[in-house]
Amino acid sequence: MRLVYGSALAITVFFISTSIGVRAQAPAPKAANPDASRAVADGGIFVPGWNGKIDPAPGLTLESAKFALEGNIMKVTTGPAVTYWNPANKAAGDYTVKATFFEPKFQNLNSHPHPYGIMIAGNDMGTADQTFFYCAPYGDGKFIARGFGPAAFQMNGRGAANAAVHKAAGIGEPVTQDVAISVKGGRVECSINGTVVAGYDKSELVTAGKLKSTDGIYGLRFAHNTEVQVTGFTMTKN
Repeated sequence: MRLVYGSALAITVFFISTSIGVRAQAPAPKAANPDASRAVADGGIFVPGWNGKIDPAPGLTLESAKFALEGNIMKVTTGPAVTYWNPANKAAGDYTVKATFFEPKFQNLNSHPHPYGIMIAGNDMGTADQTFFYCAPYGDGKFIARGFGPAAFQMNGRGAANAAVHKAAGIGEPVTQDVAISVKGGRVECSINGTVVAGYDKSELVTAGKLKSTDGIYGLRFAHNTEVQVTGFTMTKN
């Protein structure tokens, strides 16, 4: 009987040791997505007359981003990706909308470059049917040309590099971009730092699943987790 008892005890010890070893070797749980949208403290819109709408982001609202005015500088901190506009800012026919974007610390709130820029041709803004086109540079020398129609659409895929787009010297360093979108005749063109980086015939943009018109509201567009200052936001007739 003692031999049987000893064998049983050995088997029990073996299984307990194996179980502990398996638990010790189990993979650690994955860390939270470092690029997930994070709510901004004391967020909201603090620029008179302006509205906004965020891209869908679970658990976040428009107050999860911040849009403020200090002197003549519009300061934006996101949060979820967001589009801002003043319904009084409308353009029709031939026109150019431009602004200067200053990122004080490149990638300050994100793990990789995120874009920001100008939006035009806004219609049904703030609704599920809103449509608009935007052009936005990154601080690493790339830019995107995209829109909502009302579903998101891409005009240059996932983005393209262009020598005109400024590059930050490194993470945490400042970078400035001058961005303009022009509508003239049958063309829509995006210029960054004085160079046309993309151009499209109106027929490529005003079509099913894209824009309702190139006439409409103009404003600003920011990806999630960005911190940017905007100056010189103006519209002129061409």
